[in-house]
Amino acid sequence: MDVFEAIHNRQSIGKMRQDPVPRELIEKILEAAVQAPNHYSTRPWRWVVMMGEARKQLGDVMAASIKGDAASKPEALEAERAKPLRAPVVIAVGVDKPMESKVKDIENICAAAAAAQNLLLAATALGLASIWRTGGAVDDPNIKIFLGFAPDQHLLGFIYVGYPANPTNERNRPSFEDRTLWME
Repeated sequence: MDVFEAIHNRQSIGKMRQDPVPRELIEKILEAAVQAPNHYSTRPWRWVVMMGEARKQLGDVMAASIKGDAASKPEALEAERAKPLRAPVVIAVGVDKPMESKVKDIENICAAAAAAQNLLLAATALGLASIWRTGGAVDDPNIKIFLGFAPDQHLLGFIYVGYPANPTNERNRPSFEDRTLWME
């Protein structure tokens, strides 16, 4: 699949089979991810690949992090605990804080986001389903610590990867035209 086909066919697919994804395919999409541009060659992205029991551990930490009324409801806790089990592979996307004054935080965030998009496109090209999920978990310090990140480190989200449970449908995507200003 060429790059334009992958871009136009990429979809967020939340329904995945639980069939294991070979490590070689995960390594291949990570290798594509790190080809993203990044200022000063900082390589600010951090990946935490969770499969098997690690997804259950993440679910436990996510459930323990629920606040407010939901924290006392068993069904809310179980729903949160089950989130990482929706796919056979969950990849957390973290971002390093700048280590040099010339590097801006936004540059690292943008580079990691570009790397995540490369990962999603590579997954599509390999016939894998993927979806980038965020939510309150990305801001939770306990979840970040579980993943090996500092509490003030950026967590861009979780990319769920697997094989699609259902055939994908074509999407009618919006044009660029209403979001583009041409200046000559």
